[in-house]
Amino acid sequence: MRSAQRRYVTAFLPHVAAERRDLADQLEGLDDAAWATPSLCGSWTAHDVLAHLTFSVEIRSAPLLWEVARARGDIDAVFDRHARERAAAREPAQLLERLRATAAVPHRLGISAPTDPLDDVLVHGQDIARPLGLVRPMPVERVLLVVDAVCATAMYGARRRFAGLRLVATDADWARGEGPEVRGPLGELLLVATGRPAGLDALTGPGVEQLTARMTPAGVG
Repeated sequence: MRSAQRRYVTAFLPHVAAERRDLADQLEGLDDAAWATPSLCGSWTAHDVLAHLTFSVEIRSAPLLWEVARARGDIDAVFDRHARERAAAREPAQLLERLRATAAVPHRLGISAPTDPLDDVLVHGQDIARPLGLVRPMPVERVLLVVDAVCATAMYGARRRFAGLRLVATDADWARGEGPEVRGPLGELLLVATGRPAGLDALTGPGVEQLTARMTPAGVG
């Protein structure tokens, strides 16, 4: 087993599996109107987000890279198509069953970081829950495992968004950057790092206005 995959299986997969199972339990019993509710994630509905979470466990790197090449590098477009097609083909109950069945599957994309599956389920869980008025905790110990990687990657635009700002968690021993301060719960900072404006409401400090001006709607994936 390669070192990155070994690290994923030992350090991250138990948290990923727990989040997937807990999310499936929380969403059990939602009605059709709830599943059709727009999520925090681009133009996806709650149903689309759930479909994406089940797809990400099964997708393989080589076919994905081929599709991305055909889409001229637009990986968001590829994820968007697969999520919508999967949602159209499977009812939410089927997808919830699939999410549970694959919760502890160790597969992840070879092109992804070991942190990616955990930040995926943490953030997408909020994408579904918040528009429905559901409270979904974001355990600080799990957010701490992924927040630095999310802030460092170019994928979410966090480096540009947070440039020249100091981020300070109010519920954990975590801080990052220099400049006008932005303070708030670590989970809310993670949401903002991934492009979710919903996280801004819980933030305070002289840097919030500047950060708000830099926000754009979240993409998919």
